[in-house]
Amino acid sequence: MSTPRPYKRIATEEGWATPEMMQMYGKVLESRTLQDPGFYSLWGFFGQSQSPRARDLYERIQDTGARRLADMDACGIDMQLLLLTSPGVQIFDAPTATALAISTNDHLAATIRQHPTRFAGLAAVAPQAPQAAAKELERAVQQLGLKGVVINSHTQGEYLDDEKFWDIFAAAEALDVPVYLHPNTPSPQMVEPFLSRCLDAAIYGFAAETGLHVMRLIVSGVFDRFPRLKFVLGHLGEGLPYWLYRMDFMHAGIVRSNRSEGVRPLRKKPSDYLRENFYYTTSGMPWEPAIRFVQEQMGHDRVMYAMDYPYQYVADEVAAMDGMALSDEHKKMFFQTNAETIFKL
Repeated sequence: MSTPRPYKRIATEEGWATPEMMQMYGKVLESRTLQDPGFYSLWGFFGQSQSPRARDLYERIQDTGARRLADMDACGIDMQLLLLTSPGVQIFDAPTATALAISTNDHLAATIRQHPTRFAGLAAVAPQAPQAAAKELERAVQQLGLKGVVINSHTQGEYLDDEKFWDIFAAAEALDVPVYLHPNTPSPQMVEPFLSRCLDAAIYGFAAETGLHVMRLIVSGVFDRFPRLKFVLGHLGEGLPYWLYRMDFMHAGIVRSNRSEGVRPLRKKPSDYLRENFYYTTSGMPWEPAIRFVQEQMGHDRVMYAMDYPYQYVADEVAAMDGMALSDEHKKMFFQTNAETIFKL
């Protein structure tokens, strides 16, 4: 008989989508009406000639019942935090996206009510309509019990450092819930050099695009305006923890030289915001040297376990994370209590 684990395993970036959403994506693929090459590259494999992996992902991402629970049990995952998969509702026009966010959040809340010890979730919103998005976030948290909001990075090439989106941040700060900035493929303005070598998605494009988005947020002064705003980044911070020294050094030089009106003096160094306003998950990065580095640089209280289901469903990775050279206290923080604290589980 195996010895019980002294901690729960909570996976904090686990993808899902409603059948309605998948049908909407299918219509976009057929009509080719969206001016976003990254979307077609990311989702085009769900076409007529589906590979076995594509069919498997298509089925798994919509399942929030027996199959997903069996997969969790097979890996020893006690709870998943469900996030609407990229690009979420953000590719649609504002009225359509707003309505889809509402129906998606209702669907998610019903799923969680069926399995309250196995699932929690983050709300979807439509940044295309910022005031409606803020209102929906309030409803999702206060009435549906969702634990924050997921935004799949850029919205049709627009980034959240534009002040027109800041009603969403005001709502998140007032509600004291985190914003999970999940990757998207690079925006139409930057995607072309990635496409010909198939670098636009998880292999590199996600990190490049989302890291850019974070830096835009920081240098625009978002966290001076909203000092209690909490963000979560997957994939161990999209590479940014490695760049702390250089971003501080170079940002200071840009400010001193007054090179651009788009870069303003900040109250703190860029690295300070990454250490104080951000939390990090290991989604897709079950690599102990990198995890230990981010824990050392950002703090053991800011790094959480995630699998990135169903895109990276590998049971052996869970055992590898269990085997990391961490103290019992830090291992429980990593797998359980950090997530419970940050998402109020």
